[in-house]
Order: sequence, then structure tokens, then C-alpha cells
Amino acid sequence: MQPAVLPTERSTDIAATAVATMRQLGVLGLPRNYEIFYEALSGTNRELSLAVVSLSSRPTQDELDQIGRTFFAHNHGPSIVEHARDVIARELEEVASLLRSERSHIEKYGRILDETSSGLSGRSLLSQDLLQKIANAMAIATNSTIDHGRQVASTLSDKTAELESVKSKLEEYKRLADTDPLTHIWNRRAFDKEITRIYNSNKGILFNALVLADIDRFKDINDRYGHPVGDKIIQIIADILQTSIRGDMFVARTGGEEFALIIEGASEDATYEIAERIRALIEQTPFTSSQTGTNYGTVTVSMGICMASEAEGPEDLYTKADRALYRSKVSGRNRVTKHSTMAGRAGKSWLLYKKD
Repeated sequence: MQPAVLPTERSTDIAATAVATMRQLGVLGLPRNYEIFYEALSGTNRELSLAVVSLSSRPTQDELDQIGRTFFAHNHGPSIVEHARDVIARELEEVASLLRSERSHIEKYGRILDETSSGLSGRSLLSQDLLQKIANAMAIATNSTIDHGRQVASTLSDKTAELESVKSKLEEYKRLADTDPLTHIWNRRAFDKEITRIYNSNKGILFNALVLADIDRFKDINDRYGHPVGDKIIQIIADILQTSIRGDMFVARTGGEEFALIIEGASEDATYEIAERIRALIEQTPFTSSQTGTNYGTVTVSMGICMASEAEGPEDLYTKADRALYRSKVSGRNRVTKHSTMAGRAGKSWLLYKKD
């Protein structure tokens, strides 16, 4: 097994360095700007660090906001949504104006047809010259209506493309808003929605389990090696969690060093085996620096399991899984505990469950 690579530098005061750098570059002391420079200096996100390095010597607020929208959608979401709303409102008004114009042209064309029909109805014999004039007038009116229709169709196509672009940006914002910026897995916001969906159907209740995982003695790791090392450990463990389960299963970072997995379609014993396999894999992973050879020691996690059928609802499910996690902690850490094995647990039978 290859060692997990950790950063070699230890930052003693990232916050002070971030503030000093912002002052040097003439950057406004806004919270969203501070977050950009703090994360860039911590080195936990290489793409963000490169984006900050590429800024001019006097970056504009627009440049910083662009970085913020890319890496911190949760802080820039309102402006993205507000802009999208304005664009959609403007485009819809233009589409409505086009349709009104098209209706006007069609109604005009209809009047020409009616007038021509009325003029012809009382005539039993028409001269060749009059017929030619009528044909020319109808051809001009028809061609004008066709040309206008083509113009409207082309413009509507352009407007559709613009609205599709807005839709794509909103979908990207939604994805970023549900993604943890450090680990790129789901965040607490996405987890809250996912755990609620479990109780929307009988199948979800009977065939889902919640697994909570917490890194053992994580504060000691941060205190001894610094937050950049701690952040890197979080990233590596998130990667282990994500690659150790099926692609259709859900994994999120729900707190600083806490993760959650929603396991679907597995029994309690099968869920326990999955959790135990992940726990063992993390314990066996060497966390060392590839450059200095520094060994950061064995990293372990404690885990708690609760089946959805053991709980009254989303909050109760989380509470019971958390109790099982706490039992793992107080029992020596680096272990998996099932809520069903805890003394005094209050279970619920969902076999007779009926959704209102």
C-alpha cells in the first residue's frame, strides 16, 4: 500500500498571513475575500491556490468574486440566483414580445385573406389584370409573413440557447452548493436532504442504513502537525470512503472530521461488514510525507450504525447512529457499533408502516 502523501509545511498563523497578504494587494477586508486567501494559503486546494497566484498585483473585486463563485458557491449563491432570475425575466419578456409581434403579423395576414375573399365573392368574372394584382398582393403578404416567421424562429432559438445556458449555470451552482469544497464529496446540506428522502417511502425505510464515522483524536493531529496536515488527512479519508462503496451509495462530510454514509439495499450485517472493511482500510493506510519521510502515525475512525427501520424519522435516525458512534468512542475508539446491540435501545417496527 502506498503511503498517503501529506504536506511538508506547517503554517503557524495562516489567518494573520491571509490578512497581511490582502492588505498588501489592496484587497477589501470582506469575509468572502478572506475565505479565498485563507484557503489558498493553507494549500488544501491546489486549483484555488493557482487561481489566486495568477491574480494581478492589484486584483479587482470582480476577479475575486469570480474565484469565489468557482470555489465557494455557498457564499456566492444569492448573487448567482439573483443574476439568473434577472436574465430569465428579461429573456421571457423578449420572448413574449416576439410572440405578440408574431400574433400581430398573423392577424394582419388573416385580414388580407378575409378582405380578398370578400372582394372576390361578389364578382362572377375577373380580368386577367385584376387576378395578377391579387396574386402579387397575396404573394407579398405571404412572403412577408413567412420571412417574419423565420426571423421569430431564429430569435426564439437564440433565446432558448441563452436560457439553457442560465439553466446550466444554476445546475452547476446547485451541485457546488451541495459539495464540500475541501473533499469534493457531498456536504451537510446535501446530507440533510438525502436522509429526509429515506422516509418518503416504505422501501427507503426498510432498506436503508445510516453510518456515521468520526476521525479519532483529530484535535491532537491538528495541534501537533497543523491544520494543513489535518485537512489532508480529511481529504484522504474522504477518498477512501468514496472509493470503498458502490457508486450509487451516498457519502458526505457532515462536520469538521465527521462523515456520513447512507447504505441502501443491505442488511444490518452487510452494512456492518462494509463499515468494518472501511475502518480496517483506514487503519492500515500509512500517513507519511513522501518528501521528508515524516510519519504522522496511525489514523483511525470510530463508526456508528443505525438501520432506518430502527428510527422514527430522519432526526431520530441521526441521533441513534450518533449514539452508536459515541459508544464506539467511549469503548476504546477504532471500532464499529450497531445501535441494535446497545442496551436499552428503543426500536420501532416498520413492518406495518403506512405512509400518510
